Amino acid sequence: MIMVTSSGIEGKRITRTLGLVKGSSIRARHVGKDITASLRSIVGGEIPEYTKLMAESREQAIQRMTEEANNLGANAIVDTRFVTSMVMSGAAELLVYGTAVVVE
Repeated sequence: MIMVTSSGIEGKRITRTLGLVKGSSIRARHVGKDITASLRSIVGGEIPEYTKLMAESREQAIQRMTEEANNLGANAIVDTRFVTSMVMSGAAELLVYGTAVVVE
């Protein structure tokens, strides 16, 4: 599956547009990781516990979107975008969406 953030793919021609596809993942923070992250925030720098959590969410959301595109018969997704939002205290949704297309 080709996935791009642009509206076209260089060297490919879009022959059919199949519509919107999306995938999402909602993850909650873990109390133990929150304590470690709080301590890290005092000294500054990256918080690897949250980096890993968001990376896992992103991969799961991409997988779900790709499955939806495959079910439509697509071989590419264009105009891919990511959005995050807090759904409750300590939990966030990561949503990925794009347009499923057939390219040749």
